[in-house]
Amino acid sequence: MLNVPRCYPLLFTVFLLSLLVGCSSGPRMQETIVPAPSSDQALSIERVMILANARQALGTPYRYGGASSNGVDCSGLVQMAYGAAGISVPRTADQQFSRLPSRERARPGDLLFFGSGNTATHVGIYLGRQQMIHAPGAGREVTTTSLALDYWRNRFLGAAGPAP
Repeated sequence: MLNVPRCYPLLFTVFLLSLLVGCSSGPRMQETIVPAPSSDQALSIERVMILANARQALGTPYRYGGASSNGVDCSGLVQMAYGAAGISVPRTADQQFSRLPSRERARPGDLLFFGSGNTATHVGIYLGRQQMIHAPGAGREVTTTSLALDYWRNRFLGAAGPAP
């Protein structure tokens, strides 16, 4: 029997995703909060890994202070997805917002912050095309949502991009 290291399926998935990202073309939906990159802008392997790991967390239950497959909160999801790509980020949404390099234009894999004033109370990972993945709160699971909703537009504080 062939003995395949456990990391090979993940590396194969990342490779396939990077091929798909590099081949994407066609018109982009107009974005109001954060514009998508032009179709000729390929994503780094770190961003591909962040997005793949965030998508793997879909359906994970919300757990305040959680940062594992047993349960995550919004900033724990970010720590988990970025950590799998070898990027360390602060623990809370507000720490991430205040300490990470801000971006004028978010790209897939960047962080989107929401709250009031200068305090971030929620963070999600930008997927592109007006979508983010996030851990919405108690009693819910990691999911995707549209940034076109007034709820998110009214609370948007900014974006950060610690990934290359």
